[in-house]
Amino acid sequence: MPFRKACGPQLTNSPTVIVMVGLPARGKTYISKKLTRYLNWIGVPTKVFNVGEYRREAVKHYSSYDFFRPDNEEGMNVRKQCALAALRDVKLYLSEEGGQIAVFDATNTTRERRGMVLNFARENGFKVFFIESVCNDPSVVATNVMAVKLSSPDYRDCNSTDAMEDFMNRINCYQASYQPLDPDNYDRDVSLIKVIDVGRRFLVNRVQDHIQSRIVYYLMNIHVQPRTIYLCRHGESEFNLKGKIGGDSGLSNRGKKFASALNKFVEEQNLKDLKIWTSQLKRTIQTAEALKLSYEQWKALNEIDAGVCEEMTYEEIKEKHPEEFALRDQDKYYYRYPSGESYQDLVQRLEPVIMELERQENVLVVCHQAVMRCLLAYFLDKSAAEMPYLKCPLHTVLKLTPVAYGCRVESICLNVEAVNTHRDQTEEAKKGPNPLMRRNSVTPLASPEPTKKPRINSFDEHVASSAAALPVCMSQEVPTQLPGQNMNSSQKQS
Repeated sequence: MPFRKACGPQLTNSPTVIVMVGLPARGKTYISKKLTRYLNWIGVPTKVFNVGEYRREAVKHYSSYDFFRPDNEEGMNVRKQCALAALRDVKLYLSEEGGQIAVFDATNTTRERRGMVLNFARENGFKVFFIESVCNDPSVVATNVMAVKLSSPDYRDCNSTDAMEDFMNRINCYQASYQPLDPDNYDRDVSLIKVIDVGRRFLVNRVQDHIQSRIVYYLMNIHVQPRTIYLCRHGESEFNLKGKIGGDSGLSNRGKKFASALNKFVEEQNLKDLKIWTSQLKRTIQTAEALKLSYEQWKALNEIDAGVCEEMTYEEIKEKHPEEFALRDQDKYYYRYPSGESYQDLVQRLEPVIMELERQENVLVVCHQAVMRCLLAYFLDKSAAEMPYLKCPLHTVLKLTPVAYGCRVESICLNVEAVNTHRDQTEEAKKGPNPLMRRNSVTPLASPEPTKKPRINSFDEHVASSAAALPVCMSQEVPTQLPGQNMNSSQKQS
């Protein structure tokens, strides 16, 4: 791309290569996958490039740790070629496939290897952010090896005792040449975070931009302690029975039965220090009241704001706002109700909830359909296109248990009948969004995106173009209201 010239000035929004650093079994792949899931969820296109997978593709049969010995020249050459192949794919992803962040998941334990990645990034105009995972607790390392590494394809036909011994010898091969990041001297000019002892301490150096600060914030909130997260919707509401969306109605009789059933379910789980979160809407509060436990209300957990369509049935929306009805079906994630919200808005609103969920242990979240879809999409790594169509039925609890590289989900129906509020994606919508669709506008109609102006390459050109465009001495006024914006509707609280 023309703005990514070798050794040229780095733009504020240049793509970023996240470079993992650390000995084997230090949680690098865990961090890579979890961080990538988070970044994609908030709308930053991110992909992991695991050099180990490239190595397994190049070397079909793994024999022993001898392959990783520093004096094994053939093995060293294969590993370097695999790293270069991964970097070529990183360049393709960031330069041509629309990626914004690439996670280069490898040990990268030597300054020479990290220098190679830095040179690669410099030549292509990419930013670099290092994440080093340091852990010297033998019990933590052994637990990680047992939980993840022994199930690796490298040890498919090997018993656990032999596999453990081989992998510990593999770690020793890297240990001999390991050069940790040194933010006080050698690496003082690079952007990095050192995660020490699974989050006990952090060391941060030269954060460059907003996205790197969000990465640091995220890494400082996650933990690996065993816990369970329960997600459920409120009991069936009076508006659910009438087919109306939004509003603040109370529970129906069946909704109250579900609340009682939920109370019994929670008691049976026998969870220590369970925290219960609800929205500020009546139907979730009434559901939580039946649990006879303390609970916390979050405004961020309120249902998606349907704006002018609040308290209407879908049939009424189709009749009174046919264009809005069609637009929402075309691209449900990006569509924003007039004076209301989109799923994209909802994800931004729910980010603090996700951060706090990552900090907590056992939590029950009593929420709403769209909210539950957004939370579930984060934990199950679902795309923006899939998110608005995830099935989250009434009177069903989803039990989420974080595991090594993902999350295990169990659906538990509490056997109380309820209406079905799920709407499948239409066949027309499956063909893809309409190119003329309104996206993220607070106005009922919005003009297509204007043609972008050609880039000005020099200060002289900028001065010349500015002089030609503006009359001499004309003052430029800053508008107090954007074209087409309704100030009253924009002030509505979400």
